[in-house]
Amino acid sequence: MSGNNNYNNNNNTINIGFGNIALANRIIAIVSPESAPIKRVIQETREKGKLIDATYGRKTRAVIITDCEYVILSSIQPDTMAQRFENNNHNIK
Repeated sequence: MSGNNNYNNNNNTINIGFGNIALANRIIAIVSPESAPIKRVIQETREKGKLIDATYGRKTRAVIITDCEYVILSSIQPDTMAQRFENNNHNIK
């Protein structure tokens, strides 16, 4: 981690709810958890030990897919997260 400024730069993070953050530049997609294929992705990722549950026991409303095979569950709506993601991109410019 030393020498990599991505971990210290607030512009590269996105709030995923309850004070949790994720690196915005590692996110591939933010999707709804309702479809069968996404439910399979969640289960397969759980079995691999690469599932991060950031819902604090609340209903999962968004599934964040990263480029490093981790999947993050959030109780924030995908639309809300997309707005936060968009706001981060405007702040960087």
